[in-house]
Amino acid sequence: MTNHEHRTRIDRGEYERIAPGVVAALRAIGKAVDESGLEKPLTELVKVRASQINGCAFCIQLHLNLARQLGVEAAKLDQLAAWREAAVYSERECAALAWTEALTRMATRSVHDSVHVQLQAQFTQPEIAFLTATIATINAWNRIAGGLQFAPPLP
Repeated sequence: MTNHEHRTRIDRGEYERIAPGVVAALRAIGKAVDESGLEKPLTELVKVRASQINGCAFCIQLHLNLARQLGVEAAKLDQLAAWREAAVYSERECAALAWTEALTRMATRSVHDSVHVQLQAQFTQPEIAFLTATIATINAWNRIAGGLQFAPPLP
């Protein structure tokens, strides 16, 4: 197998059949976040960014598709990997993306207080709670979909 070939370890549908409780639990967290009022375009940016860091092709494509359906600007999606150097993100988006990166990389780097202070300037405590849940959930999905190499959905 070359680097350009894709071999699914467990098909997404098969995973859902094998572990329906896991899928339902993760979807329930997503539903709670959606119902919290946190902006859906923002949560999709966060999910794409965490998935980029984790190298999960399935989740990157899935959340790019959803972000596009929500009308997220192409420039925001195109420049997401280099968001710190791009001038297209709001302060709120930058705070969420910094928090996303800090939590996604926390196994190898400390989560600095300065990142949390930046977050608190843009988000309420309940919003921080739900944003943190979003980041935790996408990281769980990345490990499932990336580890089992789910085939990415079509754009």
